[in-house]
Amino acid sequence: MNTDLIIIGAGPGGYETAVRAAKAGLQVVVIEREHLGGTCLNAGCIPTKCLCHSAESLPPAPSQGEGGKSSEYLAEAIARKNEVVDKLKAGVAQLMKTPGITLVEGEAKFVDSHTVAIRTMDNEQWTMDNEFTAPHIIIATGSVTKFLPIPGAHAEGVLTSTEMLNLTTLPQRLAIIGGGVIGLEFASIFQALGSQVTVIEFCKEVLPLFDRDLAKRLRTSLKKRGIEFHTSAAAKAITSPAPSEEGEKVLKVDFEEKGKLQSVEADVVLMAVGRAANLDSLNLADVGIETTPRGIVVDGHMQTNVPGIYAIGDVNGLIQLAHAASAQGRIALKHILHEDSKVKNEELIVPSAVFTVPEAAMVGQTEEQLEEAGIEYQTHKSMYRANGKALAMEAEDGLVKILTDNEGKILGCHILGAHASDLIHEATLAMRLGATIHDIADTVHAHPSLSEILLAAAEA
Repeated sequence: MNTDLIIIGAGPGGYETAVRAAKAGLQVVVIEREHLGGTCLNAGCIPTKCLCHSAESLPPAPSQGEGGKSSEYLAEAIARKNEVVDKLKAGVAQLMKTPGITLVEGEAKFVDSHTVAIRTMDNEQWTMDNEFTAPHIIIATGSVTKFLPIPGAHAEGVLTSTEMLNLTTLPQRLAIIGGGVIGLEFASIFQALGSQVTVIEFCKEVLPLFDRDLAKRLRTSLKKRGIEFHTSAAAKAITSPAPSEEGEKVLKVDFEEKGKLQSVEADVVLMAVGRAANLDSLNLADVGIETTPRGIVVDGHMQTNVPGIYAIGDVNGLIQLAHAASAQGRIALKHILHEDSKVKNEELIVPSAVFTVPEAAMVGQTEEQLEEAGIEYQTHKSMYRANGKALAMEAEDGLVKILTDNEGKILGCHILGAHASDLIHEATLAMRLGATIHDIADTVHAHPSLSEILLAAAEA
């Protein structure tokens, strides 16, 4: 079957690009082998945010003697998460009925640079069924969970984030290997539900890609809530000692922290050491598509080294964020339609957020990056505790840090505190439009509002 555009993967980058392409008059074939909405909707952004919201709504974490009540909270949170996910998946399914879009359920494999074969499940046997040909193909297959190459990494009780989202019993003790975004969000959620949480992070500080000052403050805040942290710690093995006297299975995580061997026992271990490009089954090498350990190599238009083939989202390893995939999809489609794109991939200004309590968000460069590059900068700070709305909300824990050059051009913005994921977009838009910190200072902000914290930082 011939078509105008083939999109492999129906995550945010894939399905949003398909809708735009169909509305532009293209005939689009979308291939999805698992779930509409991809990792973000089914096992990432949306489910975790549902659990974050449920955790925030709970009373203080129950004592360990109230495990039954904690499991009730977990069951309620999981049920609500499933309800939200199902509702949004129904919405994506409706979008796939847009005129011009053909949805195909199955696994894709390149036959040549313009042809994709589909494997569908038939009587529990994989069989080659359909082939589709198009002048343009977008790969949007997302990413998969990484595992450390250590003994016991795949032992029973060692879970991925996907499996954590469907637990029916709350673990009394949870060990998390990895203190990045995924690890900290689950740490915050399960601590609020009542688990004893320990985080083991290889780097000197949690959230290694974030501003170090912000990361340290967040770790301190989470530590006050009862989460135990081990930084500069390398996990060495996961073992299963003999069951407890009550017959419960126990896992032991061995790790080296600053030259000293230590261990922590847990009922469940979460492997949260990042995600890798999902290249399985695509047959890229035979088509000549260039890849690196990070993912598929693309140019500023998201095009691979093979003309007509594009790669967007986690699969290219550039920015593993759902909204980055959507933005990259817009760039690729404009190139396919021969339209001028105002922004190429390297010019994207992409904010990121961590939905812990409190939230953290950032856009642009960190102080560490600016210092390493030898760039002169100025720091402008404001604290949540000086803001009336924050005090009224009982959310005085946090700060805003804006980094600028000597003329006021915004180089980065870093926020820790309530609604950081919402506030970061004022700075993102300012950077996108070339506005300065003086423009923010000259902009009237509603009172009382958390946005005044950015205003105060701009005036500092």
